[in-house]
Amino acid sequence: MSSIHASLLRRVSLFFVCVLAARPGAEAAAPLSITNWDYSPAGLRLEWSDQGAGTNYTVLARDTLAESLWLMPPETTCWPIPGNQWLDPRGAASSQRFYRVLATPAAQRGRVLSQSFTTTYTAGTLAALFAWRGIPITPLHDVQLHKITYETLSPWGARVTASGALCLPLGAGGALPLFSYQHGTLTRTNEAPSSMDPLGEVMIGVAFACTGYAAVVPDYLGLGDSAGLHPYHHARSEATAALDLMRAARAFCASNGFALSNRVFLAGYSQGGHATMALLREIEFFHTNEFAVAACAPMAGAYDLSGATAADFLSGRPQPNPYYFAYLVAAYQDTYRLAPSLAELLDSPYDATLPPLLLGNHGGSDINAAMPTNPPNPTLILKPAYLAAFLNNPNHPFRQALRDNDLIHWTPRAPLRLYHCGGDQDVPIANSQTALESFHSRGATQVQLIDLLPGGDHGDCVQPSLLHAKAWFDSLR
Repeated sequence: MSSIHASLLRRVSLFFVCVLAARPGAEAAAPLSITNWDYSPAGLRLEWSDQGAGTNYTVLARDTLAESLWLMPPETTCWPIPGNQWLDPRGAASSQRFYRVLATPAAQRGRVLSQSFTTTYTAGTLAALFAWRGIPITPLHDVQLHKITYETLSPWGARVTASGALCLPLGAGGALPLFSYQHGTLTRTNEAPSSMDPLGEVMIGVAFACTGYAAVVPDYLGLGDSAGLHPYHHARSEATAALDLMRAARAFCASNGFALSNRVFLAGYSQGGHATMALLREIEFFHTNEFAVAACAPMAGAYDLSGATAADFLSGRPQPNPYYFAYLVAAYQDTYRLAPSLAELLDSPYDATLPPLLLGNHGGSDINAAMPTNPPNPTLILKPAYLAAFLNNPNHPFRQALRDNDLIHWTPRAPLRLYHCGGDQDVPIANSQTALESFHSRGATQVQLIDLLPGGDHGDCVQPSLLHAKAWFDSLR
């Protein structure tokens, strides 16, 4: 046996961690264990004991046992794994990793768990509402709103419930294009789109529906009827929650007489820009047989979290909404376990004051009021030693989590327009500029960056970007 095989054997046999989540009501399966592994230049191939039908698996890896996170393989790897074997696609580098397998009950992704009609907006009501808000859209149809709860995946592959809004035009005739809108940052769970707040972002779905689209607006995990803390800016769960609502909407439409065409359009603003980019990546890697994306418009998103976004936070520049940073730290602590608890990452008094504000009952302004003011630097909520390590160590666990959710290292194929205003103080345009450069360097020259209001701030850019994207989508229907 060569030394590389011996090294691999020692590391896998000594440090392979197997975790099994039992299916409720099912007989106990044999303990999850590694039954075979071998290494070739193509990478490490793992095989484990089959836990029976209805089980999916997730393989996690880390580069060291200390100061390293358990992370899923690259986004090019199909996940969850339906069978009991897997090849690490990273080739020779896989000999230097530690692995673990999680087994979970397989989700019936996109299965509708409940559906409830909430209201109908007449075209006349919408015309008056749009006129009041200065929105130059002429409603052509009444719009019916439904709340959908459905089955999807947690960040690590467990079966969970999520919710979202479905907006359907009445009397449109013909097959409807499907539009998915991903909303911006929310911290109050009851303000999610499925609450149908007439002043909330669900109305963007309504605006598209009244002109002949079937529109979905996912709540995301941890918002609406979904339990737990929202995994803020976690790319993979943003994508799966949105994708599975699209599946649920397709099933609902098929059962209720609404025909859908094969044209799919995606858009989202702020966090929704990040979620939209993640959704497009997920579809293009794994689901082109289900959804054909005609056009995609991510807007003002933090696509370069580990680069442009981290640099902005660490610059010390006063942030208009410093709670974004606190929300991100809390979400990544909950998802990746950066420390035994959130409080252990935070300096006094923030270790006591911030965690209760991040449980879903407080708005961004409440959290902003609890953030540092002298100086107004959001990173000062971290313990000084943790902040210094984050600043100086390129492989710090928090940086690893940020890199895990970057969305710039792939090659989009669908028509893609990045909308971002140059004066954005919440999400610097450097995120879109870096994404554009990366995509073009990979040959995706169809990607464009559009700055409709040079010098415009985050809020200034919302309506112009959405209207411009809608006109583009309308031309491609």
